Amino acid sequence: MFGVVFPNRSFPMDITSFSQIDTFHWVLDMNTFVGEAYDQVREMCIFLLNGFQLPPDKALAVYIQSPGSAFFFCGAVTVARPSAVLALPWPEPGDQLQLTADAAQLSAKIGVSVEDLATLPSLDVTAEKRIERLAMKVGENLFNYMQSFCGVDGSKLVVPMDILDRWFKKFQERAKRDPEYLKGFVL
Repeated sequence: MFGVVFPNRSFPMDITSFSQIDTFHWVLDMNTFVGEAYDQVREMCIFLLNGFQLPPDKALAVYIQSPGSAFFFCGAVTVARPSAVLALPWPEPGDQLQLTADAAQLSAKIGVSVEDLATLPSLDVTAEKRIERLAMKVGENLFNYMQSFCGVDGSKLVVPMDILDRWFKKFQERAKRDPEYLKGFVL
C-alpha cells in the first residue's frame, strides 16, 4: 500500500512497520523506532507502492503527535502526487504527561490515514509555513531597514522616497555576495 523512508535514518519501511488501527488508519510508535529522540527526526518520505489503487478523490494523510499532544497534519500523497518528502515539525509535548503507576507511557507517533482529498488542508503544510516564514522575515528586514531612516512628522513616520529601491538593491547585493544569506530567511 505505502512505504516510508526517514532520510539518513532508515531503510525503506513498508506498512508492516506500522500498527494497523482499523481499515484506514496506521500508527508508527516512534519509541520503537528512535526512542525519546523522536524530535530529531525532522522529515520523512512517504510513497505509494506500485499496484496500490487509491481512488482519485482519496489521499494518504500524514500526522505527527508528540507525547500528550494532539495529532498535527503534515501533508499527504495521492495518485496524482504518489510521493512526498514532508517536514515533521513536532509540536511541544502536551499537558497529559502525568502518569500514574498503572498508566502506559505516552510516546510520539506518526499516523497515516486514508481520507477524502477535499477535506484536507493543503497537501504540503510545511511548504506553506516556509513561505509564510520567508515573507515575514523579508518584511521584518525591510521594516528594520526603513526604520533606520525614519524621521517623525507629528504622528507619522517619514522615510525617503527611494527607500524601497535602496533596500531592494542592498538586499540583492547581499544575496549575491553571500549565498547563505537567503537560507537564513527560510530556516
